[in-house]
Amino acid sequence: MAYGSPSCLEDVPAYLGDIRGGRPVPQRTVDEFVERYRRVGASPLNQITERQRAGLERELGVPVFTGMKHWEPRIAEAAACALATGATRIVGLVLAPHYSRLSIGGYRERLEAAVDTLAELRMIESWHDHAPYLDVVASRVRGTDADVVFTAHSLPERALADGDPYRDQLLETSRLVAERAGLSGWSFAFQSESATGEPWLGPDILAHLGELRARGVRRVLVAPIGFVADHLEILWDIDVEAREKAAELGLELDRIVSMNDDPAFVRALAELVRQHW
Repeated sequence: MAYGSPSCLEDVPAYLGDIRGGRPVPQRTVDEFVERYRRVGASPLNQITERQRAGLERELGVPVFTGMKHWEPRIAEAAACALATGATRIVGLVLAPHYSRLSIGGYRERLEAAVDTLAELRMIESWHDHAPYLDVVASRVRGTDADVVFTAHSLPERALADGDPYRDQLLETSRLVAERAGLSGWSFAFQSESATGEPWLGPDILAHLGELRARGVRRVLVAPIGFVADHLEILWDIDVEAREKAAELGLELDRIVSMNDDPAFVRALAELVRQHW
């Protein structure tokens, strides 16, 4: 399962409306996102997710189906296709390693409703410390002489209510990757905060870059550990906004290559699924 993205600029209003649960989307928000997509090109997320699905199916030797949270094919459609094959056990895997009730919890609710009692559901809720995944990320930051900044999508601060582990899991992933890669300089920041009028988790990457520059840092390598594929939050938030901010500050900024359908990453996912079936 993945978040999904609009297939073309004309789909942006419907996509944003789906994210907002059918509530009206201000025209300025639509215009802003249309301009972002126009500048970076159509998001490749849907195509990358399909390649991940196909690679995982080859690795596992069993049918693998894609379900999107906010676009086609929907999670319910994927579940229906799986059930149509006669499946009696379904493993649910969200292509996001870190658990939060506000994120992974929503995927689980959709899949549970679709599967109901028709099959046994085994949901993989978190894989933030899955060793093969950590190894793939570590291979992308090992040997750098830049300060590494690990990032993930921010969530409203209320996400941490009732002991939600999201932030703690992100920091643990960062630490484990840094240990594997032998990093001496690293930090963590959030990105992609939405303008909802409520407090969001920080520090934000743009403000954090200013803090690093004030400490004398000259080169930064961004490692978006919360994302496993290129999409708008990578191509715009990092490649455009963060790079522009870094240039203003006199910082040299680069980012790691996303995992996408890297065979090593697909094998990591396959091992993860085997542990749960």
